[in-house]
Amino acid sequence: MIGAILGDIIGSPYEFDRGSKSKVFPLFSEESTYTDDTVMTLAVAKAFLEAQPDAADDLILKNLADCMRQFGKMYPYAGYGGRFRLWLRNPEAKAYHSFGNGSAMRVSSVAWLYNDIDAVRHAARLSAEVTHNHPEGIKGAESTASAIFLARTGHSKAEIKEYVEREFGYAINRTCDEIRPNYYHTETCMETVPEAITAFLEGDSFEDVIRTAVSLGGDCDTLTAIAGSMAEGYYGIPDELKKECYKRLPEPLLEVLKMYEDYLKRQ
Repeated sequence: MIGAILGDIIGSPYEFDRGSKSKVFPLFSEESTYTDDTVMTLAVAKAFLEAQPDAADDLILKNLADCMRQFGKMYPYAGYGGRFRLWLRNPEAKAYHSFGNGSAMRVSSVAWLYNDIDAVRHAARLSAEVTHNHPEGIKGAESTASAIFLARTGHSKAEIKEYVEREFGYAINRTCDEIRPNYYHTETCMETVPEAITAFLEGDSFEDVIRTAVSLGGDCDTLTAIAGSMAEGYYGIPDELKKECYKRLPEPLLEVLKMYEDYLKRQ
């Protein structure tokens, strides 16, 4: 999950096509900050931690809605999309058939909280359905969580690519060099998740995946959060980058991250 948070923080200054389409840039600057990607990633983690792994679906869905709205109220200016912002403000609001990339950006924790791929996919589906219940929104979350789980359980990049293409129908057939020139800001799963997977597949270290994802442009804090969550599972994260992550989070968010890490250590 730290990989997703770092991807968000590092990508944030270059969102809305503000980058130079290059892998050469400072990893951190005064503008590097967490956004809604991080806030909702930690809200989802908190919801699943409080529900426990064997909780009923209805309880998990309620926890997800409660935690998202709680965190949305705590961090109202984190950069939420328009429909999601309305959903946050209305406790009676239902899922709104979204296929936005928000479902994929916030899902990373479930790939570590569950220990078989069917359970991971089920949890990912629930994490999406609370708001993003369009089939493409669900697919974005499930495919991202599946890739993270396969990465952290020792599968090769070729195996991860084959699984995602077979199970989810994404065509991961372009290189980053082919994507980069004509790739601009988009907030759909269909035009973010395959690109994030491609950046992960091409990168040769955690940092290189991050730099590759940022270089594509577009909604690159979210794209880089997704790619970074996969890279964490495959490569791990250098200690110095973890320290940067910790120091850039306010205490309430850092508290959830530490609770999550403590839970994983006990498993």
